[in-house]
Amino acid sequence: MKRLPIMMISGICLLAAGCGAPASGALGPAPTATAQTASPAVSPGSATASAAPSPGGQQPTATPTQGPAREIGLQAWFSRNGKLFVTKRTVPATPGIGQAALDRMLTGPSAAEYAAGLRSQIPAGTTVRGVRISAGIATVDLSSSFESAASPSAMPLRIAQVVYTLTQFQTVTGVRFAINGQGVTVVGGVPVQSPQTRAMYGGYLPAITVRSPVIGAPVTSPVTVSGTADVFEATVSVRILDSAGHEIARTFTTASCGTGCRGDYSVTVSYSVPRAQPGTIEVFESSAKDGQPINVQLIPVRLAP
Repeated sequence: MKRLPIMMISGICLLAAGCGAPASGALGPAPTATAQTASPAVSPGSATASAAPSPGGQQPTATPTQGPAREIGLQAWFSRNGKLFVTKRTVPATPGIGQAALDRMLTGPSAAEYAAGLRSQIPAGTTVRGVRISAGIATVDLSSSFESAASPSAMPLRIAQVVYTLTQFQTVTGVRFAINGQGVTVVGGVPVQSPQTRAMYGGYLPAITVRSPVIGAPVTSPVTVSGTADVFEATVSVRILDSAGHEIARTFTTASCGTGCRGDYSVTVSYSVPRAQPGTIEVFESSAKDGQPINVQLIPVRLAP
């Protein structure tokens, strides 16, 4: 199937070299809101960048910072069932947006995300000592705890969380690692080619990602379900389950690429419930062998009438 252009997701994200100590991470668009205070000064050469390209897709464009301060939508990458999983965070506009994204990732999944199976492979207590960018390469300086208590087989997914979180920005195409201020070519016993890129960790992406809605989100009918997929004949199926697990809506769509390549998908689904209640959006591929759901992604949400 012919590969089509990947949809770019807009947001406003700012990367600046030399981020400070940590303060505190979609794929796809994240909520933004205008704040009440004026935007901070922007250092020469700084730019805002739209957030969250699709995995394997185009990077977003950058434009100069203007207007009032905003809350910026960010990707934070975790794992579920041994694969990468993306969710969203928002932060106030800041020149250190790269570090802000990492800091939100390091706080780990929310309670709702944890209940849905999200985990972080990065040890608690890991901190970001700094992030700087030069010629498209971000060098991230992490505390030594980043390397602790990991088998060589577990370390690549840990590294991938950092790489995917930083390369959501247009100004970052690759990542170099430092530990306690010293550049490294081995992390936790695992050699790391420099720079590290998303393409090196494509095998850790699930067949289907869901960028919207996010886990725990309140939704109304019709709800738009979107993400990326690499599935047979690019066919992505979606159904909605009510609080009792009964199917209340079902549809399917076609991703922009499939059967060996990753494409975007987006579909709007209408449903009806008598009252607000927990529900689940299930996104899956139908097996070419027997039609049974495979590569299932379950997204718990709050269904509104």
